[in-house]
Amino acid sequence: MSKAISKTKIVDDGLRYKSKVSGSPFATAPYAGAATMSCFLCGKHRPRTELKNRNLMGKSQAVCAPKCE
Repeated sequence: MSKAISKTKIVDDGLRYKSKVSGSPFATAPYAGAATMSCFLCGKHRPRTELKNRNLMGKSQAVCAPKCE
Protein backbone atom coordinates (compact mmCIF):
# COMPACT_ATOMS: atom_id res chain seq x y z
CA MET A 1 0.00 0.00 0.00
CA SER A 2 1.14 3.52 -0.62
CA LYS A 3 1.42 6.05 2.18
CA ALA A 4 -0.80 9.11 2.33
CA ILE A 5 0.85 12.28 1.09
CA SER A 6 1.94 14.47 4.00
CA LYS A 7 1.22 18.20 3.92
CA THR A 8 4.16 18.94 6.21
CA LYS A 9 7.34 19.98 4.47
CA ILE A 10 10.74 20.56 6.04
CA VAL A 11 13.32 22.96 4.61
CA ASP A 12 16.56 21.40 3.32
CA ASP A 13 18.48 22.46 6.43
CA GLY A 14 15.99 20.40 8.49
CA LEU A 15 15.35 23.12 11.03
CA ARG A 16 12.12 24.84 9.94
CA TYR A 17 8.75 23.89 8.55
CA LYS A 18 7.53 25.55 5.36
CA SER A 19 4.01 24.46 6.26
CA LYS A 20 2.70 22.44 9.15
CA VAL A 21 -0.68 20.82 9.68
CA SER A 22 -2.42 22.61 12.54
CA GLY A 23 -3.90 20.89 15.54
CA SER A 24 -3.00 18.03 17.81
CA PRO A 25 -3.37 14.27 17.32
CA PHE A 26 -4.97 14.17 20.79
CA ALA A 27 -8.48 15.57 21.07
CA THR A 28 -9.25 17.84 23.99
CA ALA A 29 -11.19 16.13 26.74
CA PRO A 30 -14.48 17.55 28.04
CA TYR A 31 -13.29 16.94 31.63
CA ALA A 32 -9.96 16.17 33.30
CA GLY A 33 -10.72 12.48 33.94
CA ALA A 34 -11.04 11.79 30.20
CA ALA A 35 -7.65 13.29 29.32
CA THR A 36 -4.93 11.04 27.94
CA MET A 37 -1.47 10.58 29.36
CA SER A 38 1.48 8.50 28.23
CA CYS A 39 2.67 5.47 30.13
CA PHE A 40 6.11 5.99 31.66
CA LEU A 41 7.24 2.48 30.66
CA CYS A 42 5.83 1.88 27.15
CA GLY A 43 4.96 5.45 26.06
CA LYS A 44 1.48 4.52 24.81
CA HIS A 45 -1.21 7.18 25.33
CA ARG A 46 -4.18 5.98 27.35
CA PRO A 47 -7.04 7.63 29.25
CA ARG A 48 -6.03 8.46 32.82
CA THR A 49 -8.57 5.91 34.08
CA GLU A 50 -6.49 3.12 32.47
CA LEU A 51 -3.27 4.20 34.23
CA LYS A 52 -2.08 3.67 37.79
CA ASN A 53 0.72 5.34 39.72
CA ARG A 54 3.80 3.31 40.56
CA ASN A 55 6.93 4.33 42.41
CA LEU A 56 9.77 4.21 39.84
CA MET A 57 13.21 5.75 40.31
CA GLY A 58 12.10 7.48 43.49
CA LYS A 59 9.07 9.22 41.93
CA SER A 60 5.43 8.36 41.37
CA GLN A 61 5.01 7.64 37.63
CA ALA A 62 1.85 6.81 35.63
CA VAL A 63 2.00 3.33 34.07
CA CYS A 64 -0.50 1.06 32.31
CA ALA A 65 -2.82 -0.87 34.63
CA PRO A 66 -2.56 -3.78 35.22
CA LYS A 67 0.57 -4.01 33.00
CA CYS A 68 2.02 -2.75 29.71
CA GLU A 69 1.23 -4.73 26.58
